[in-house]
Amino acid sequence: MIRLITAGESHGPCLTVILEGMPSGVPIRIDAVQEDLSRRQQGYGRGDRMKIETDQAQIVGGVRHGFSLGSPIALRIDNRDWVNWQQEMNSQPVEAWETQRAVHQPRPGHADLAGMIKYRHQDMRNILERASARETAARVAAGALLKQFLEAFDISIFSHTVRVGNVEAGTDAQKLPEPKALRRCNLTPMRCLNPDAEKRMMQAIDQAKEHGDTLGGIFEVIAFRVPAGLGSHTQWDRKLDGRIAQAFLSIPGVKAMEIGDGVRNAGRPGSEVHDAIYYHKSSRGFYRRTNRCGGLEGGITNGMPVQVRGFMKPISTLLKPLTSVDIRTKARKDAVYERSDVSVVPAAGTVGEAMLAFVLADAFLEKFGGDSMEEIRNNYQSHLSWLQKI
Repeated sequence: MIRLITAGESHGPCLTVILEGMPSGVPIRIDAVQEDLSRRQQGYGRGDRMKIETDQAQIVGGVRHGFSLGSPIALRIDNRDWVNWQQEMNSQPVEAWETQRAVHQPRPGHADLAGMIKYRHQDMRNILERASARETAARVAAGALLKQFLEAFDISIFSHTVRVGNVEAGTDAQKLPEPKALRRCNLTPMRCLNPDAEKRMMQAIDQAKEHGDTLGGIFEVIAFRVPAGLGSHTQWDRKLDGRIAQAFLSIPGVKAMEIGDGVRNAGRPGSEVHDAIYYHKSSRGFYRRTNRCGGLEGGITNGMPVQVRGFMKPISTLLKPLTSVDIRTKARKDAVYERSDVSVVPAAGTVGEAMLAFVLADAFLEKFGGDSMEEIRNNYQSHLSWLQKI
């Protein structure tokens, strides 16, 4: 239903976004897109690149007078650093492929070497420019549009930082934070709900920077008021938890993910894992008092908040590089250093919001689909009316 295509390199002229499948009549606010792009650039531990870029999304198709048209939406995000890379990233033919910024020493943990082998490049800049997390700015812009679609149906998505390095926020996984608290923590350097833990996270980042090292961590994304019935149990590729997993693991640096208490549940007896079901006819209908399953059962949403965690490895570009090999001479060399960050966990949460918005919007349209907001609202209201009768 929803298709997202991005194009562009980290130091190229711009990033381009094509979002296909958005129905007509969705109110579009460019300031909401700018807000999410700004949040992606912030967070303690970001590098010098964020001092150069001030991401501004320009809508160049699919929106007129503040509403989506139903046609593909196109956005452009200019790279301000392009002015310093015009020769190295020129799309026109050059006499020799070798440049001053050619990369021959791959970074352990990055796509450099694997991409070079796959695409048979001699200069790994041809790989790292696209593999760069800079591409996620395009996803965040598209995700901001999809969040506006979901908000029209009272679905909201937030993120916060759970851990950086070995510093835990210490929040109760079964006591979901309120949206107001999540909005407030957007204003803090680490987007952490625990102020004391946030200070220790920042200290850990400072120590890693002093040692020329990097830190990973865990971010959590929560979607509130998601209706029951999105996704399906009928085929492996239609299960919504599987689709969320694919989306989260596509985020650069995310090597594991968890839905609800998925990791901890593996070591608990069933009586302490599964969420008991209750019913209240006059108000709530079917409901749960716990949400250990993270809002999904059998690949289908059950009406509880969808709760997802992304586990991010440390950034692979180190100020004190690890040992590598020069791909031309095969001599032992230090890995190349590209301007980078120390930790990006808060920013990764913003990317996680965009990816969860993508999956939920796609599943919502699959369930209540139509070509216009009017048609979708009618279908959705019919579903809500049916729920009140059962």
